Amino acid sequence: MKKKVLVIDDEKIVLDSVRKILQNEDFDVHTTLHGQVGIRLAVSEPFDAVLTDIRMPYIDGIRVLRDIKRLKPSIPVLIITGYATVGSAVQAMKLGAANYIEKPFTPDELIRKVSSAIEDSIEGPSEEPTLIHRKEILQILKRGASDQDFAEQVFKSGVDALENYNLTNHEKLAIITADVDWIENQTGTLQPEHKQWLIDAQKNHNETE
Repeated sequence: MKKKVLVIDDEKIVLDSVRKILQNEDFDVHTTLHGQVGIRLAVSEPFDAVLTDIRMPYIDGIRVLRDIKRLKPSIPVLIITGYATVGSAVQAMKLGAANYIEKPFTPDELIRKVSSAIEDSIEGPSEEPTLIHRKEILQILKRGASDQDFAEQVFKSGVDALENYNLTNHEKLAIITADVDWIENQTGTLQPEHKQWLIDAQKNHNETE
């Protein structure tokens, strides 16, 4: 049976290139230019792997990774990145991405990384988004609201700023992407200053990228 792959990228030339390479290797390839559409497809259809660009308008690759992994943790998500965003792609791997593919990529590299990610997902279990470290999350929010240096590091360095905290990848992704609704669903209503810090910090981070 053909392996079914979803590719999300806001550049049609990238989608066309990935589709051609993978179809030549007998993959069933589906593509979309929009992150939100990609998330919807990924959670509603049985894909064997998802490839997503790291930098896209409206919804970036980290949010795509977050939403797909939250609902379907077993699907391997690979990050497509350019030279300028390799650091972000490495961060994504620390948060649960299977691998990253740097543009421009060769056909052999693309095929090898996608095939390897699918094989690894079959062999090994993925983290389930069930465990909640409420005290740790609230501690981070309290520190972020009162410590500007730490607040900046959370959104600049991402997971590296959270390495001393006992959190799952899902919890780290929720903080880094300022997912207030999910955090409140898991921990209860946040203090106004904590909620505002998340919103403001993520907004400022997006404006500087």
